[in-house]
Amino acid sequence: MSASYPLQSLRVGNWFKLICGASFQDLPAIRTLVLAYALAGADCIDVSADTSVIIVAKAAIQMAKKLEYSQRHQKFSRKATPWLMVSLNDGEDPHFRKAYFDSQNCPSNCFRPCETICPPRAIIESEQGNFGVLESRCYGCGRCIRVCPYQLIKSNSYLISSKEIIPLIQGIGVDAIEIHTQVGRENQFKQLWQAIAPWISSFELLSISCPDGIGFVDYLYFLYETISPLPIPLIWQTDGRPMSGDIGKGTTHAAIKLAQKVLDTQIPGFVQLAGGTNHHTVAKLREIGLLTPSVSSTVAVSGIAYGSYARSVLSPIVRQLETQSMNLNHQLALENQPNLLLKALKIADSLICSLKYH
Repeated sequence: MSASYPLQSLRVGNWFKLICGASFQDLPAIRTLVLAYALAGADCIDVSADTSVIIVAKAAIQMAKKLEYSQRHQKFSRKATPWLMVSLNDGEDPHFRKAYFDSQNCPSNCFRPCETICPPRAIIESEQGNFGVLESRCYGCGRCIRVCPYQLIKSNSYLISSKEIIPLIQGIGVDAIEIHTQVGRENQFKQLWQAIAPWISSFELLSISCPDGIGFVDYLYFLYETISPLPIPLIWQTDGRPMSGDIGKGTTHAAIKLAQKVLDTQIPGFVQLAGGTNHHTVAKLREIGLLTPSVSSTVAVSGIAYGSYARSVLSPIVRQLETQSMNLNHQLALENQPNLLLKALKIADSLICSLKYH
């Protein structure tokens, strides 16, 4: 049996993953993001381990396949067959949290820097005049917490029950899973892996995301020994600077630095960047020779995951579709808005092409 299209991308080093967000549950926005990036040629779509989110993402992928089939002459139509991935965690993690605050404690003269800085516009004032966090939109970046002049904003972290979610997502038809862990969580990871291991052969791929820390390399080898032997491909996601790719050029350096650290270990598995990736990442990887294997070396990253940056560049489309839907009092689908669809595809295609056709 020939390798699937996403697996081929991993092997040749141009794997592209869209990270919708482990805590992001804004269904209309997720549908728009998944449709645009799937149709433009993404290899993997990473979403929250939430039943409603998974169903919406799968529907968007099916729509992308339908559009790809019926519009093959279109310039932006590639292979709309990405794997669908969900994220799990073995403990507290910034990707698995929601911001909250009591607006009644906010001074009336506050200029609301939290509202201004929030990337997904999760801090809003409702039609009833209530000011607060729209939970479905919040994906836990924490920027509002840092800028609140009165330190009123907190966050709630949560742990996904693997025993409940694994049979569910396996039944729905999810293709891959990602485990978010951190150095020092040997026992927590073992417990999570015991719940996942019986189901692992039914998936196409396992990804492990871990930020840097003291004892990082030793911890990676512990993880590898714990999951071995693994019947499916493995990705090490180097989470350099979580949820920061839309901030500026410099954030990509942390992701690249951590990827280099993992590559230097020569630990088995594919290495994929995340956490700070943006439109500077491909150029920087090319500059230092890490994007594709050179004649003298076979060491290179296998792909890049884009999260906050991929969402931010499509945010004008998401907002415009949202505004039109509100004006008409019913939810509009991107595929039924030809002008917006074309704009979304151009944006998504530009980001994907920088990696796949560099």
